[in-house]
Amino acid sequence: MMDQAEQLRRLIRQQEHQTQQLARVITVTSGKGGVGKSSIAVNLAVQMRRLGKRVVVLDADFGLANVEVMLGVRPQFNLADLMFRGKTLAETITEGPEGIGFISGGSGIHELARMTREQVIYLTQKLAELDSVADIILIDTGAGIADTVLEFVAASSEVLLVATPEPTSITDAYALLKTLNRRADFSRESTSIKMISNRIRNEAEGRNLYDKMSLIVNKFLNIQPEFMGMIPQDDTVSKAVMQQRPVTLAYPQSPAAKAMQAIAAKLCDDPEPEVKRGITGLFSELIRTKIKKARSRKEEN
Repeated sequence: MMDQAEQLRRLIRQQEHQTQQLARVITVTSGKGGVGKSSIAVNLAVQMRRLGKRVVVLDADFGLANVEVMLGVRPQFNLADLMFRGKTLAETITEGPEGIGFISGGSGIHELARMTREQVIYLTQKLAELDSVADIILIDTGAGIADTVLEFVAASSEVLLVATPEPTSITDAYALLKTLNRRADFSRESTSIKMISNRIRNEAEGRNLYDKMSLIVNKFLNIQPEFMGMIPQDDTVSKAVMQQRPVTLAYPQSPAAKAMQAIAAKLCDDPEPEVKRGITGLFSELIRTKIKKARSRKEEN
């Protein structure tokens, strides 16, 4: 007899097949907070939009409102309103600068395991709409190795890992990949991990940071991250945050802005993953994982 997790997985796959287009989903994460992850996600979104892509940012960093502060927007509704309170996708997406879309995760992700079959059908229909209205969906996760972070990363086809030269950032980034590698729901073969060296003093430091990380994770975890580029330490980034504007708009000629423009262009030029799940597929993995965990906890008790 098919268990609930498998039933829901098949249900969502049926919805996926009915969708003509799947968005490219890139999950932006880091081993620790304070390394510039949210700023990078926001600025990449703006620059990808300028390159002609339809972009939506999903803020999955629950409890914090970094993305909406950096964009200078305040959403009226969030993902939980879409899932449980009958709000439409159009009502849930807030328009940000340059026409990018923004969705606040709210408490929606925590409630996935408690969804009924009807709620799953409704959610997948709405996510199928999102797949059709966006070319690229950038997910800004929380920092660290909390379950909510690792579940998103494990379910993603493309992961953008942000690290700085600080020793704690390097060790925490490695800890994230090490913990991820131990998860049953993570597949090295179907996940592309890309790395950005942030807040570096010079090009040599940025390259050294990547080389150091690449060597250790390849040796001990059999993961080969791709180097996406480096962003210099730049005071205009913090100034832009204070103004609640992306630095690529507030200070477009600054070194950090130019570096983010280059990374956005490189990402857009990169070939898309062979396994393209879209946002619908990503959420199918999240739901399946959460249901299995909930069931395990019940069996333990």
